[in-house]
Amino acid sequence: MVSAVLGLAIGALAIRRHGIYFAMITLALAQLVYFVCLEAPFTGGENGLQGVPRGSLLGVLPLRSDLAMYYLVLAMFFAVFVFIRRVVYSPFGQVLKAIRDNESRAISLGYDISRYKLVAFVLSAALAGLAGSLKALVAGLRDAFGCPAVDLRGGHPDDAAGRHRTFFGPIVGAAVVVTLQQ
Repeated sequence: MVSAVLGLAIGALAIRRHGIYFAMITLALAQLVYFVCLEAPFTGGENGLQGVPRGSLLGVLPLRSDLAMYYLVLAMFFAVFVFIRRVVYSPFGQVLKAIRDNESRAISLGYDISRYKLVAFVLSAALAGLAGSLKALVAGLRDAFGCPAVDLRGGHPDDAAGRHRTFFGPIVGAAVVVTLQQ
């Protein structure tokens, strides 16, 4: 929820600009949040949060075992994957595609593109926060330098990843990166 609220605040400021200005605003605000969190006493500073307890899920499923945590993360992955696919193929997702492909045309069709961009920004921030919280539970600690990389600057349709527009590309990429780290 904190990530979604932060995404709402940052998105409300950032979506007013386009192109490089959008990238610079989101990058600057991301660095601002990073340094505030680095200096705030409740985050543990450079040492991060140590000993994050796993506890139980809704008071029912104990998450102390690695196997239970594995299945929770796997279930969350599939739930988020299905959610993202549903969003992309919904009317909302089709409007986002129209905005991506031709923003001027989407405006001329009467869509409030600022509202759609803001909702997409908030959804992105919420999902990144969910991923970070799951990683904190898995690792048992959270340091300021181990946060998952989130590109708040957005992408351009002509970049290499954007051209293919697949759901499985990021999954394969993440698997390769994690495998290489191990």
